[in-house]
Amino acid sequence: MKRVLLLLPTTGYRNNDFVAAARTLGVEIVAAANYCHRLAPSWGLPPIMALHFDQPEQAADTVLREIDGTLDAVLAVDDSGVELAALLSERLGLPGNPAHAVRRVRDKLAFRRLLREREFPCPEFHHLPTGEDPRKLVPDLKFPVVVKARRLSGSRGVIRADDPEELFRAVNRVRAIQSRADRDAQELGLIIEAFIPGREYALEGTLDRGELTTLALFDKPDPLDGPYFEETLYVTPSRLPGALQERIHHEVARACCVAGLTAGPVHAEVRVNKQGIWLLEIAARSIGGLCGRVLTHSLGMSLEELILRPLVGKPLAKPLALAGKGGAAGVMMIPIPRRGIYHGLEGLAAAQAVPGVTGVTITAEPGQIVAPPPDGASYLGFIFARALIPADAETALRIAHRSLNFDIRPEYPAVDARRAPH
Repeated sequence: MKRVLLLLPTTGYRNNDFVAAARTLGVEIVAAANYCHRLAPSWGLPPIMALHFDQPEQAADTVLREIDGTLDAVLAVDDSGVELAALLSERLGLPGNPAHAVRRVRDKLAFRRLLREREFPCPEFHHLPTGEDPRKLVPDLKFPVVVKARRLSGSRGVIRADDPEELFRAVNRVRAIQSRADRDAQELGLIIEAFIPGREYALEGTLDRGELTTLALFDKPDPLDGPYFEETLYVTPSRLPGALQERIHHEVARACCVAGLTAGPVHAEVRVNKQGIWLLEIAARSIGGLCGRVLTHSLGMSLEELILRPLVGKPLAKPLALAGKGGAAGVMMIPIPRRGIYHGLEGLAAAQAVPGVTGVTITAEPGQIVAPPPDGASYLGFIFARALIPADAETALRIAHRSLNFDIRPEYPAVDARRAPH
């Protein structure tokens, strides 16, 4: 039986989906996780269940010391573990991307430098080291600009600024977000780049010996112009002209090649305007959250199974039926309207009954503190839809979302100062 080491983040949406796919394929899963290293021993968990995913060298040493038996592959469920997975694959001589390539595309500054060196369309950008005054950059900036944390995902730590005062506030806020979320924040600093106008699209694909297969190209119908960039709708197949879709595929494939990515899932985000195709990011992982479920119908299997198959020597018996062949599909990452404590919702049955809606999964738990970007890194849940054409799938998602009413209360109840005890 094939054995795969799965790096399962404790807050991951897709852990169960990957485990289910492994069971479908008859694959033995060796679980590794990032539980608190202080609490895990008291719970009786072994060291491999308390890895620091964000310290890949140290974590790899722990895995190699603790692992029992041989492995056939190492796979990270989400962005937090991709560097560790690549490093372990290198050390064990297993298939996978080079660790330096994965590290390069995760770092927004390194990726921008790569795009500029290889003459891709690339916005003007600047590195702002920790502690340096952003005022020194103002003479060189053309507003609007976007301030970004260097390694966070899911629109976390990304803020648009339209003038110097907004820039100073954005820098302070993103620095605070990055310092809480990335242990290397002091060394990383921030990136400040020119805002790219246009509509966004997402490409989901896989690499096999450097050859890119596009599984789906998603439209993002909602404008993402800031000041924050919370993603909501993904709809496929794209309504872009076929020739432009081919150009997007070509640009993503070329960027993967120059970055050194050769194998496994790829998720790319692009903006398109009259000046061309602008690569926002390329990630050596699949689409986040539960969004991959939107492709199950068109692929004929779960996206997780598709990712696992080549790792365990079980190639597809027939060519893929790519997204769009069986109609249109869409997913909404249910946005968080405000920061607070989630208590529940109304209207779930009505949302589920909307024609075209195939499922509504609420992932937030009562009592959980929720926050939208740029601070938060999660969603309230996911709505899925299928239809004959993309516009109808999009409409079903919007109607279902309007049916939902979320109860989100302030973390600290307001107190009437006139009635407060003295």
